[in-house]
Amino acid sequence: MLMNRGQSVLLVVDIQERLLPHIHEGAAVLDHAVWLVKVARRLGVPVMLSEQYPKGIGPTVAVLRGLTSPEDIAEKLHFSCVAARCLERLPGAARPQVVVVGTESHVCVLQTVLDLRAQGKDVFVVAEAVGSRRPSDKELALARMRAQGVEIVSREMVAFEWLKQAGTNEFREISREFLK
Repeated sequence: MLMNRGQSVLLVVDIQERLLPHIHEGAAVLDHAVWLVKVARRLGVPVMLSEQYPKGIGPTVAVLRGLTSPEDIAEKLHFSCVAARCLERLPGAARPQVVVVGTESHVCVLQTVLDLRAQGKDVFVVAEAVGSRRPSDKELALARMRAQGVEIVSREMVAFEWLKQAGTNEFREISREFLK
């Protein structure tokens, strides 16, 4: 099954100020997440963000907050966004396809995507845009997600599937700006 921008939402899980410095290759995870948020915005795909206990872990990092609106962000205490019921009020929550990025792969991302699958959603996790403190935790999380029917994809897979075809003005714009 291909990702379709008219059916997709991008979910950014807990990329927060006090957590990100502890994530293995956290700067790269952030860069890939920012890239996807910009592509999603350009193509009209809704973006949702979650924040795990922001009083303790801090808010979403500034660069992501600058690309979204406060109405796109939901706070939570449960590790799973689904268990927290924090996504229901956000734009795009009813869409059947959820593209997921964020931290930590083996905690909040894992629990959220497994709960989304249990709800019948088609879930796509962007491998280079998720992270954990330890690389082994990320690897285990991706393997477990894959075994549960979650599609593990790359950021370019997302962009090209959302675009569907070359030769359009939209493709040329996205290609110039994002697919260098």
